[in-house]
Amino acid sequence: MKTYDWIVIGGGITGAALAYELIKKGFSILLLEQNAIANNATRYSYGGLAYWSATTPLTRQLSTEAIARHHILSQELDADMEFRELNLLLTIPVDSDPLATAALYKHVATPPQLLTIKEACELEPLLNPQAIAGALTVKHGHINPDKIVQAYIQAFLRAGGEIQFEQVLQILPDGVTTTTTTYHSGDIVICAGGLSRQLLKSAGISIKLYFTHAEMIKTPPVDVQLQTLITPANLQRFKLETKSTQVDELWDEPGNEIVAPILDAGVVQFVDGSLRIGQISRTLTDVNAKVNAKESEEWLRKSIGNVLPALENVAGTWHHCVAAFSNNSLPMIGAIPGFTNVHIFSGFSNPLLIVPPLAERFANFIAGEKDDIITKMSPQR
Repeated sequence: MKTYDWIVIGGGITGAALAYELIKKGFSILLLEQNAIANNATRYSYGGLAYWSATTPLTRQLSTEAIARHHILSQELDADMEFRELNLLLTIPVDSDPLATAALYKHVATPPQLLTIKEACELEPLLNPQAIAGALTVKHGHINPDKIVQAYIQAFLRAGGEIQFEQVLQILPDGVTTTTTTYHSGDIVICAGGLSRQLLKSAGISIKLYFTHAEMIKTPPVDVQLQTLITPANLQRFKLETKSTQVDELWDEPGNEIVAPILDAGVVQFVDGSLRIGQISRTLTDVNAKVNAKESEEWLRKSIGNVLPALENVAGTWHHCVAAFSNNSLPMIGAIPGFTNVHIFSGFSNPLLIVPPLAERFANFIAGEKDDIITKMSPQR
């Protein structure tokens, strides 16, 4: 049986981008994805590229590299990813102080502009003026997440890569076992997003990588036309992630809900007129945990309807996925301690933006180049 240089596990944005960058360096690559029709966090993403929101020298450098990469990626991959810039509106709840909220963003690379209620409604006429105390606005990149993944995969296949749609059951010292066979490789890299922790645990590997259960509503193309991308200014998701990682042992106990669920009511409209409305986040420790879809959809619709009444009853279907995150907002990239041939490339808080430059950097690092940024993201940090 053929032995590959690398097996890449996971066909979302992380696995697709890394497989492409690795094959560019001359490695033989097998990409394994369990679903022929994607059902992962990438598919249900807003598609946002928040390059303006970097807060440290490291994230500012990566954001600058990332947006430059996105400007040329369509040409390199020979595909249209619907890359564009939108006006982002960060809505401020009616019971919040607009000036205090704006102050929370003073340390980001491009601080958003504070708008009055009137100015916000002029920018987005569908807003409910009674639901907000104002808003912040800034230019925000956007792509179609399905199209960028397919572009990476097709470029990977054109370069001689191989893909199989099989579920990985076990990580071996020299490869992996799937539902149908065993594949052999020199190295393995886990790019399985929210499933990464469980997959590594089954191999006896403990790592401080976590996941949220994310829920949203996806619609077909609709007649309603948004002028902006909407998210709340007081995002709760990052606070939820920080709070939920305080006691690592709780994540190894099935059935736990580490902290109470949150809802960040936001929406984006894609080029074809379809919408993504979300997002509920839950820290349930079982990746296969079930939630009440009917109650979740009602919660989502009521919350978005408060801000954008025209969208409360728009036709659409509820979806659920798991999304990975780390305990300090930086992804985990590199060899896992004690398992030199097993690597991780996961835990991105803003994956669609920074995966492209980091996949390129990691492939160069694997090929022998020194890279201080990749070193800072090592699981051994």
